[in-house]
Amino acid sequence: MYEDKTLKCKECGQDFVFTAGEQEFYAEKGFQNEPQRCKACRDARKNAAREQREMFTTVCANCGGEAKVPFQPTSDRPVYCSECFAAMKQQAAE
Repeated sequence: MYEDKTLKCKECGQDFVFTAGEQEFYAEKGFQNEPQRCKACRDARKNAAREQREMFTTVCANCGGEAKVPFQPTSDRPVYCSECFAAMKQQAAE
């Protein structure tokens, strides 16, 4: 059986717990090495490698509020803010 282990992050130097469940997961996947970074540093490293999405600001076709979208809006199709889009999606599901 696995037991929780306290490891030191090589990035920030903070202690973090490598849980028994995580150890079991690593073993199932065949990973040989323990993690060297805490969750926060792993996430930061992952996000730094990921390309940042360009967001475009436009006006919501429903409420007239500001809408930020990950695509270049065109005049031939309406664009909705996230609240109006979610409400419309909810109504369509009913």
